[in-house]
Amino acid sequence: MTPHTHDLIRLAIPDDLPRLTDIYNQAIATYQCTCDTTPFTPQDRVTCFESHQNGRFPLFVYESADHVLGYAYLSPYRSGRDAVKTVAEISYYVDFDAHRRGIGTHLIRHTLHAATHLGFKNIVAILLESNAPSIALLQRFGFEAWGSLPMVAHLQNQQISHLYYGLKL
Repeated sequence: MTPHTHDLIRLAIPDDLPRLTDIYNQAIATYQCTCDTTPFTPQDRVTCFESHQNGRFPLFVYESADHVLGYAYLSPYRSGRDAVKTVAEISYYVDFDAHRRGIGTHLIRHTLHAATHLGFKNIVAILLESNAPSIALLQRFGFEAWGSLPMVAHLQNQQISHLYYGLKL
């Protein structure tokens, strides 16, 4: 599956920040995709955005007809610990109106390709056990369950496990 003719995946730019924040806030509202519980403003996300502008941990956006529909990025895993410097965490979010169009697939494929070229050897995804669509998507790429923090997230009066999925590149 390749992106549509007028779709592209590119590095995020500062002008994307309001749209990225909107997409992330959709995920927060579900109580199934993130452990954040309060919506953010774009200003709240500047530091996070800037941490992905150094080349080592890129942030990619999926754009269709000049409109950002999703994004994915790599983050340090256990930052500052040399023994795991070739491990990165992958995160991705897609606008809810654009689900089931293959955008997450394109973003993950692109981000994993970049991770390989950046010298990462292992990729981890940390997600809530309630996020079944994301688990299925990761499994299609060969991610396997590597661990669990049982019932550590408290969302809407429920305890939910945090799952670690991993892929050796």
